Amino acid sequence: MNPHAQDAVPTPQRHAALRRLCIPLLLVALSACEPRAPSVAEPVSAPTAPIAPAAPAPLPLASTPAPAPASVAEGVDGVDLSNWQGGEVNFVQIKQAGKHFVFVKSSEGATVVDPDHARNVQRARAAGLAVGSYHFYESDDTPQAQFRNFAAQLSLKPGDLPPVVDIERLSKGDAQALAPALQQFLGLLEQQVGVKPILYSGEHFANEYLSVFADYPLWLAEYNSNASPQLPKGWTRWTFWQHSQSGSVAGVPGPVDLNRFNGGPAQLQALTVR
Repeated sequence: MNPHAQDAVPTPQRHAALRRLCIPLLLVALSACEPRAPSVAEPVSAPTAPIAPAAPAPLPLASTPAPAPASVAEGVDGVDLSNWQGGEVNFVQIKQAGKHFVFVKSSEGATVVDPDHARNVQRARAAGLAVGSYHFYESDDTPQAQFRNFAAQLSLKPGDLPPVVDIERLSKGDAQALAPALQQFLGLLEQQVGVKPILYSGEHFANEYLSVFADYPLWLAEYNSNASPQLPKGWTRWTFWQHSQSGSVAGVPGPVDLNRFNGGPAQLQALTVR
């Protein structure tokens, strides 16, 4: 007899146990077969583009300096000459180089005369330049003798510049006598020509000896690169300024003194002899 034969026939108790076992398994199987609703995907943010660094604020534009205002009047420039130029001077070329005036040496002390004076004056006039003559004053010669020498060379005409007295050195022991002697010379000259002479000197000499003559027009020798010269004591205005001793101008052989007038062409014309 088979000892397991009774297990082959299910009993009601076994049927109940099997049901209890199978039902949960079936439910699990059924739930596995049910269609599942797709899970809601979390929103995926689009890849963030790298933020470009902010452009630097534009640098302020460098301020362009405004162009310098044009000069009210064209520069009125000229030269001064003597026989020391050492060659033939072409006054037409000086005029063509843009110069408006020329001073030429006439005499020195009681007896010296510049041999080129008369010819220079004539040619400068013919070229259309305003021309003036200057006398180199020597403090150890008498004012009367110097006046006679200078006056003998002068022949002023309308359009000429007033005569000039060049005073830039003092002989030993003449300091006290200089002012009255020079005043006598200037008085004789003004009486002769009918116009006030121009005084030429350097700043230091004028400061030392000439402040009492500040009512005379001043031609100042001062060599620098400034826009205007330093005035000596007493003067409030310069009339001519010799600003270089080593200029180069067409028509003049070798270095030449360069000068500027303190005014325009109309003011220069107003200064001339009538």
